[in-house]
Amino acid sequence: MVVHPKHLFVLLGKLTLVILTLVAVMGCQQEGGTQNAERVDKDPKESLASTPLAREPILGFSQLGSESAWRLANTNSINEAAKIADIRMSFTNAEQSQEKQIEAIRDFVKQKVDVIAIAPVVETGWEPILREVKQAGVPVVIIDRDVDVADQSLYVTHIGSDFYEEGKKAGKYLVDKFPKQNAPVGIVELRGTEGSTPSIARGKGLRDAIAGRKDFRFLASENADFTFVKGKEVMKKFLAEKGKDIRVLYSHNDDMTLGALEAIEEYGLEPGKDIVVVTVDGTRKALEKLSEGKINLVVECNPLLGPNLIQAVKEIVKGNTLPKRIVTSENVFTQVTAASEMASRTY
Repeated sequence: MVVHPKHLFVLLGKLTLVILTLVAVMGCQQEGGTQNAERVDKDPKESLASTPLAREPILGFSQLGSESAWRLANTNSINEAAKIADIRMSFTNAEQSQEKQIEAIRDFVKQKVDVIAIAPVVETGWEPILREVKQAGVPVVIIDRDVDVADQSLYVTHIGSDFYEEGKKAGKYLVDKFPKQNAPVGIVELRGTEGSTPSIARGKGLRDAIAGRKDFRFLASENADFTFVKGKEVMKKFLAEKGKDIRVLYSHNDDMTLGALEAIEEYGLEPGKDIVVVTVDGTRKALEKLSEGKINLVVECNPLLGPNLIQAVKEIVKGNTLPKRIVTSENVFTQVTAASEMASRTY
């Protein structure tokens, strides 16, 4: 059969079109097959490397209580930082009970949280529960107060203030405030929760700072649980027993101090003048009393630990290492600096 050249050209064109179509279809099928193979064979760890966190981490946080303005500011700081960082938080308030904290920690392990943070009520008694948590494979961060454990590997890091240094700052102020006296300088002390890190370290820091001064004498020292009510109650007792022998009040937190100020005024003395008042924390209310001259010195203890804690959680989840101790920077405030500091105080 003879094919006309014109018809041959048309047939060749059609054949070329069919071949090109088949090549295109086969090419698409091969490309799609390669993509599927990559998704199946790729190591999941490689895909995680490009993102800081594989999922929203869960932080189990056992707060020791809500006894003071400082503590409330501390809790709010952690809550806010967690929200900003998209970290879910399982929160419990132990209401000053170590037993409740231990119960909460065991529950966090059952919840399979990624990290546990503990603000411990007291220093001792933590080793058994921390061993349980370590065996469960959950990393622990200690925040604010410290724990007294022989095995430091039971927690990753401790974030908080240097309470001993706070006490030394208070003691240095008293040494400068009272050049060597012929008459005794009577000191009364309001301590916080019995066995807590701040109570132990703040008391030791002040004593070490004034150790060379024989004229400084402690007339009384008692726990007042870091609360306004107990601070006032214990100060009334001190005044009833020691009266005008008291030259200095050293209080381990602002809430107790504010209660004590009321007791001093009700007794008929003028705080800041008749009795020199030194307090630790740095809440707005204490700075107001400092500005009024009713408090002589405020040693700062920063409660805004949220950003530090949440950053630590993120680093732990990523598998990064952290220093064993993270200390927050803090100041001291006098009547001269009180007003400027109040303007920026959020708690």
